[in-house]
Amino acid sequence: MGFWDGLASFNDAVNGFVWTTVGVWLLLATGILMTVLTKFFQVTHVGHWMKKTVGSMFDKKVMGHTGEKASISQFQALCTALAATVGVGNIAGVSAAIMTGGPGAVFWMWMAAFFGMMTNYSENILGIYYRRKNHVGEWSGGAMYYLQDGLGGYKGMKKVGKVLAIIFAICAVLASFGIGNMGQVNKIVMNFTSAFNIRALSDQVLYTSGGTDVTLYMLIVGIVIMILVGVVVIGGLQRIAIVAEKIIPFMVVTYVIGALVIIIANAGQIGTAFGHVFSMAFSKQAAWGGATGVAFKTIITQGCKRGVFSNEAGLGSSVMVHSNSNVKEPVKQGLWGIFEVFADTIIVCTMTALVILTSGVIDLTTGVAKAETDATLVAEAFNTIFKVGNVEYGRYFVAIAILLFAFTTILGWSHYGTKAVEYLAGKNAPVVTKVYKFIFVIMILSGALMTSSIAWDISDTFNGMMMIPNLIGVLAMSPLVMKLTKNYVARRLNKQDVEPILSYDPAIEKENAKIIKETGED
Repeated sequence: MGFWDGLASFNDAVNGFVWTTVGVWLLLATGILMTVLTKFFQVTHVGHWMKKTVGSMFDKKVMGHTGEKASISQFQALCTALAATVGVGNIAGVSAAIMTGGPGAVFWMWMAAFFGMMTNYSENILGIYYRRKNHVGEWSGGAMYYLQDGLGGYKGMKKVGKVLAIIFAICAVLASFGIGNMGQVNKIVMNFTSAFNIRALSDQVLYTSGGTDVTLYMLIVGIVIMILVGVVVIGGLQRIAIVAEKIIPFMVVTYVIGALVIIIANAGQIGTAFGHVFSMAFSKQAAWGGATGVAFKTIITQGCKRGVFSNEAGLGSSVMVHSNSNVKEPVKQGLWGIFEVFADTIIVCTMTALVILTSGVIDLTTGVAKAETDATLVAEAFNTIFKVGNVEYGRYFVAIAILLFAFTTILGWSHYGTKAVEYLAGKNAPVVTKVYKFIFVIMILSGALMTSSIAWDISDTFNGMMMIPNLIGVLAMSPLVMKLTKNYVARRLNKQDVEPILSYDPAIEKENAKIIKETGED
């Protein structure tokens, strides 16, 4: 057995344990617990969190840019978080879940998202509550801080909290090179060079690996992406946020409109599609995908796994950018966390699923697909409508969507990795974070020229390894989440005269309470 085969085999074993044996069940349990403890907040207060998120898009306090170097606006924080979450997972990830786990996997993707709303809500609350200023006066928050100071604050848990915080940060850095970099770039290059083929460049083979040609075209596309990412990343969080708030709304709305065209054109199949999603969610499907059947555990695992891969609820990753928001109330940023999962999975992923299930590109009984890969299956679905003669506009549309989705994911994850490195480096953060950004940008070329899926598979494992310590932290701090939620509901919804609870740091608590009192911020 060669090195790469051995590495792949070892990774499969670890991945199976992290996700199938522990991760999915811990993820669902955490989401269910936080939902119950907050009295189904995502349902009982749906009007409130909708009003305070999508309903406040024209509020200058929400949309307006902050002059503070320490923070970005609430909308920019959402867009930057969505930049990292709305990515290849919303297209190829959903397709892969259906091809592997059948239509029933979509149901479990919804379940993971429903309960994940409150997991993400809880993460964001804790992120704001435990954040602090870094060496350049910028807010820093994330799972590593609430593991260190929250879980570590319990009697006898100081070392445990610190160790889990370090494990989380290390896995976040490693995952940033996989899910947040090479895997995304590889999907961009493969889809873009295939859809917009330039023979003069694609015929120039640089080398062949694993039966796959690496061409001059792939190298050029990789270099262009590397330069564009480098220009944005060097500008720091402020520049990433500005780019994200321009691209994210445009690309999400455009993709949803394109998907709706396909779904409406196949409106007669919508009922059938939903019927298969629900009927196959709890049963073994004989001969699905040409196999002898899909195990119930596989259906659940694929749905939950791809759901988390898409919306990142439970990973603790998006908390690192939500913590940079100019918001003073922890719960207010938690509301954006609910909306983030709703927009990413309930809206965008559902659109992709319905496009696939209604367009006829996959047999809903046998699972036989009219495409070889997950991304090309979505392209085939769009081609059922967006094709004129031999011109496959659907394939172009999907290639551009993946380009924009994946590009912004790279930007979002560069920030996550930077924050994780900052935590690990401590006093040496100013120098070490610059080195990290340089390596991150250079690694883009590796993704462009990569022919093996091993980097993508390993990053999937690191996602799970991030998730476990983060969820332990959320569970341990659930009493605090309840306390902050009750405090917010009493003050903001029931209009009771109660002192706000805003930060673990007395100085920050006092300053933010004063600002809220003076400005009447709600």
